Amino acid sequence: MSAATPELDIRWPIGLLFLLMGVAVAVYGALSRATAISSPYGINLNLYWGLVMLLFGLAMLWGAWRAHRRQA
Repeated sequence: MSAATPELDIRWPIGLLFLLMGVAVAVYGALSRATAISSPYGINLNLYWGLVMLLFGLAMLWGAWRAHRRQA
């Protein structure tokens, strides 16, 4: 590989995947009151796990962005 060709960091696609899926699940959880997946305590699992996936996706993208900035 030449020095001008950037290498693919696996954190970019993983971060985007988790970010998009987290947004979709969190929005579904926020809009649906009676969910098919709920805990015995009435916790909206779709909303909270969507937010967890969203935060994980953001963390992956942040790490990829920082690594890209260091290389430049």
